[in-house]
Amino acid sequence: MSLFKLRGKLTQTQSLTLGFIGLIIFIGIWWILSEALSRQIPVIDDYETRLPSSILQDSTLQSIDRDSLARADSLKFANATEFRKVYPLLPPPNQVVGAFPGLFKDDSLVHNTWLSIWRNLQGYFWAVVLSLFLGFLIGLIPLFRGLFSKQVDALRYLPLTALTGLFIIWFGIEDEMKIAFLAFGILVYMLPVVVQRIDEVHDVYLKTVFTLGATDWQTIKSVYFPSVFSKLMDDIRVLTAISWTYIIIAELLNRQGGIGALIYVKARQGQLEKVFAILIVIVLIGFLQDRIFVYMDKRLLPHKYYKKHIAGIKEVEYGIFAILLAITLAIVIPAIIPSTAGMMGNLAVILAITGLLISLYGEYKLRQASVE
Repeated sequence: MSLFKLRGKLTQTQSLTLGFIGLIIFIGIWWILSEALSRQIPVIDDYETRLPSSILQDSTLQSIDRDSLARADSLKFANATEFRKVYPLLPPPNQVVGAFPGLFKDDSLVHNTWLSIWRNLQGYFWAVVLSLFLGFLIGLIPLFRGLFSKQVDALRYLPLTALTGLFIIWFGIEDEMKIAFLAFGILVYMLPVVVQRIDEVHDVYLKTVFTLGATDWQTIKSVYFPSVFSKLMDDIRVLTAISWTYIIIAELLNRQGGIGALIYVKARQGQLEKVFAILIVIVLIGFLQDRIFVYMDKRLLPHKYYKKHIAGIKEVEYGIFAILLAITLAIVIPAIIPSTAGMMGNLAVILAITGLLISLYGEYKLRQASVE
């Protein structure tokens, strides 16, 4: 009966079991729908699929009468004795899984995925930096709140997909446009949230630090920063799906690599099984991003999860900060001095690996402390 109790808790075994059963049910419904939407088409030998084209100036093709070709094709269809099943609307799961080798081999799936992830990361970086700076400015200083709070709230109603033309005019059609569009798409949602989180800081904490004689900067550092960041991490997780939506839209313009461009090409070619395979890749990346944000929330804001200091937390924090610094160097310095992109890339990789090793050492100490 606990399975039907309002807001009842599931054990770990129940959660795993029900999750597995739910996955089987989902795949089963997917399979049934794909079979229901399938079609039988005739198998035709010696079927000419190359149609006359005004682009290809082929004298042999120009001499073909289109009506005669259509009549010949109709006769071949009528005389067909064999049929095969096709899935024009929804490919079955086995075809989607079978599309991955072709995506890796022929369509550079790894390279295109990395391009999209890097663009997504850059857009996230600029959106978070600008949201925090402007959000704290508007949320804490009454002058700026009075000047700009209404405009910030109104930004959420902008139809962002309709602004792609403006971003092309402002930033061109290269990566700068894609990153700027993504950053703006996240900014219009995150900026009002930062202001709201500042308003939600409890007065009891502010009165406490005021009684202790804290300066304005000490109040911001010891009260506002921890309180806002403890809630903002959950808001950033929610924006993961929005960020992938906008990066796909941006990559449809001037299709120079990326998952969005790859999806567009495969959809135009009618290769739906590859389209669904790419969508699965995006879902997996989004899930991993979500888990990374959850991990960062637990390690950078341990007061939300632990009531006492635990050995290893500091090392993990230092490691995460080193990785974030590496990302910052790889994004900011090349944007200011493009000629340093290669050098900054190598330095960022070294710094990120160092941070990862420090984090792993901290995790080891955490495991040891939990065992003891």
